[in-house]
Amino acid sequence: MEGSKTVLYDRHLAAGAKMVDFAGWQMPIQYSGGIVHEHLRTRRSAGLFDVSHMGRFLLRGCGAIDFLQRILTSDVSALKPGDSQYAILSDENGFAIDDAWLYRYREDAYLLVVNASNRPKDWDHLTNQLKRNPSLQMIDVSDRLAMVSLQGPQSLEILQALLEEGELPGKRNRISTVKLLGAEAYVARTGYTGEPVCFEIIGESSPVVRLWDTLLEKGASPIGLGARDTLRLEAALPLYGHELGTDLEGREIPILASPSSRFGVSLAPGKGDFIGRAALTRQHDALVRLQAGDIAGLADLPRRIVPVAILDRGIARQGAKVARDGRTAGYVTSGTMVPVWTGEGHELKSVALAYVDSRASVGDRLAVEVRGKELGAVVAAKHLG
Repeated sequence: MEGSKTVLYDRHLAAGAKMVDFAGWQMPIQYSGGIVHEHLRTRRSAGLFDVSHMGRFLLRGCGAIDFLQRILTSDVSALKPGDSQYAILSDENGFAIDDAWLYRYREDAYLLVVNASNRPKDWDHLTNQLKRNPSLQMIDVSDRLAMVSLQGPQSLEILQALLEEGELPGKRNRISTVKLLGAEAYVARTGYTGEPVCFEIIGESSPVVRLWDTLLEKGASPIGLGARDTLRLEAALPLYGHELGTDLEGREIPILASPSSRFGVSLAPGKGDFIGRAALTRQHDALVRLQAGDIAGLADLPRRIVPVAILDRGIARQGAKVARDGRTAGYVTSGTMVPVWTGEGHELKSVALAYVDSRASVGDRLAVEVRGKELGAVVAAKHLG
């Protein structure tokens, strides 16, 4: 198996992980208990994820806010030290180069976390934009820093027991500098599972390896990419390459076609001009009209990403065709079976996200083609909870 290895690679092997190539990295897809077990452990206890493969860019220096305001869709001026926000790197046409998370962990320093598969592309894009900000410094710290994610209802209790200095962030999207097991780390109240109790921990590689071991000793369970995907899909969170980026027909997906992506876009006057603002304004106006029942906005937003509940027996995978009122409406962007705890055990339900005709709304019946058969489905308000 080829590919880069995170500092936790040996720990994954020792835990019996099945390793796969993911975005050029050797990553655990699942451990011996399986994806369903890992999904439920995260929802009911605490799951521990290795996310060290993600790209991490440090930005500091004069003009950082102005630069980030121009290249990101979020309102960076709203961030105070200790805040973070979801953001998107847009092109001029309102399509996503990548989605990212921005942390203002100090007064004068920001950390931008990007998708592993897009790290080289993002770096080139940002470097090109930096030509207008020669006093601003950008450093790729992806190889120097490791990153793990602790998610689930018992996460706070487990992490609090290891805290030696500082305070854990109490509110969503906050980030704190703390000391864990004798080493400084950044702990953010963020995550990619839909869990309200969630932490992502960033620190130097060696201390993070020790932290990983200790978190497992304290009761967290190691979670692979398989359950990471079922968890984010249950929470209807977009994944670049599925709900963002290029669609299966070779066309770019408008950023505001994804409901979750709207949280990363600010069109407030104080945001000022930024890459893609004009196109995103058109998308926003189209969305408002569509929500009011006016289909005049279809040209700017012909399809939208919606949660879909599969009513018949079967799994709708990426690429499955979707029909509405007997006509082709789009296709599934992500689909799987997710376990739902019933109190005495669990049952599996088939869920999906689909990129379909923008006229589709919650409650509309759909037909999803799976292996030559049509499965009944419905546009859902949400999957989780």
